[in-house]
Amino acid sequence: MELAITAVLFVCILLGSLFLTYWTIHQKRLGLPPGPTPLPFLGTLRTIKPHLLHETYLQLSEKYGPVVTVWMGSTPVVLLCGYNTVKDALVNHAEEFSGRAILTSDIKVNGAVGIISSNGEEWQTRRRFTITTLRNFGMGKRSMEERVQVEAHQLIKVIKDTDGKAFDPMVHLQSAVANVICLVVFGERFDYKDRDFLQILNIVEQYIIFLRSSIGQLYNSIPTIMDYLPGPHHRILKETLFLRNFIQKKIDSHRLTLNTESPRDFIDCFLMKENKKKFGFTNQNLVASVSDIFTAGTETTKGSLQYSLLVMAKYPHIQAKLQQEIDDVVGLMRHPSIDDRVKMAYTNAVIFEIQRFLDIAPIALPHSTTRDTESHGYHIPKGTKVIPILTSVLHDPKQWETSDEFNPAHFLDEKGALKNSAAFMPFSAGKRLCPGEGLARMEIFLFLTFLLQKFTFQSVADPASLDLAVLRRAFRSTGLSFQVRAVPRHIAQA
Repeated sequence: MELAITAVLFVCILLGSLFLTYWTIHQKRLGLPPGPTPLPFLGTLRTIKPHLLHETYLQLSEKYGPVVTVWMGSTPVVLLCGYNTVKDALVNHAEEFSGRAILTSDIKVNGAVGIISSNGEEWQTRRRFTITTLRNFGMGKRSMEERVQVEAHQLIKVIKDTDGKAFDPMVHLQSAVANVICLVVFGERFDYKDRDFLQILNIVEQYIIFLRSSIGQLYNSIPTIMDYLPGPHHRILKETLFLRNFIQKKIDSHRLTLNTESPRDFIDCFLMKENKKKFGFTNQNLVASVSDIFTAGTETTKGSLQYSLLVMAKYPHIQAKLQQEIDDVVGLMRHPSIDDRVKMAYTNAVIFEIQRFLDIAPIALPHSTTRDTESHGYHIPKGTKVIPILTSVLHDPKQWETSDEFNPAHFLDEKGALKNSAAFMPFSAGKRLCPGEGLARMEIFLFLTFLLQKFTFQSVADPASLDLAVLRRAFRSTGLSFQVRAVPRHIAQA
């Protein structure tokens, strides 16, 4: 009898919970943009393919329109699709969409502090501080260009040592790009064979792959369930502790040698502000900020360069035309400089098209609304999680003549001069625009022109077998590994 009563009570509680969840979702749906009907507890997860998340979102946009609501459990998430929709939100209504919705994985790794995941006055203060500090240490200036050039020389030496044999360029490119960031935040660079350096690079690589993967998407969608399920997410999140400890050791060392009259790097500048706790200048925020700068400043630029070499191997005629422009503008006796960029329309067009076509971050980090607002006539309450789908901008058929093809002509006018496009948003837009955009653009241009001045890159496989769209998908989900040969060019001294 007691068992029967217990069973009845359990069923009543379960049904009551289901009804309450359904009623809560129903009330929240009123006025929100359209989307698939959510189920209690699961939301709309049944309609989403985590391993093809951005493609799923695009399909939902085709069915429901440019503004779509999906549900992560009982939490609504508004998707923004297409250039006009994303621009209207992030640029025309920048303040309303400037909040940051925190990823559970970032809470685990950085405690939801730092630059990327913070909000409010603390975020604004630290963002201004970060941009100012990066500028003071050379971002956009000759001193930063010289640092990139020095690192480019090291990269050339390492690649020259391959002696024309097949090699995977990923680790070399990653080390070079990371060292530029290391000079800014730590005040030092590392040998490409340094074990701790290689370990933190691998951790960053694996963490970014995790965020893009289906297991990462699931973890950030249903963390309370995933925490109890086995899987690689436990190992990857735990391994990030090594990166935080590495950063903490550098901070401790800086504290012992700090000279407030002559700050050496980002860490020194932050330590000089550390007594201003009101604005979040704490040790925890310093560790998280350095982690943010290091991770964001390494992976996007490394990935763009890696894919650039793949494009060169796929299209030898594009590579030859780039090399001809380098020879004509830079010549044989000196190395490329950032001043050359304004004279190299074709090179810029190819770089921009690589960034557009690669679409390295098809889904922007989630925003949140800072106050009640509207999009396309739909009411979006304050605090709603909003995700701009950047791939819908970079591949918007209304903005690009051949949106699904690799075509440098997207950035060239009929006279061959460089032309800009407002729909070119590889670094997002608005108040959450990547603060390191200028440095990333400089690095990609200088590293690529340095490399193409010295080498011709040849694919080990038949170039015709390289499907850039297929390899792009692999790059986003599991990272990309491929081999090339770097054949020295004899027009300049290496």
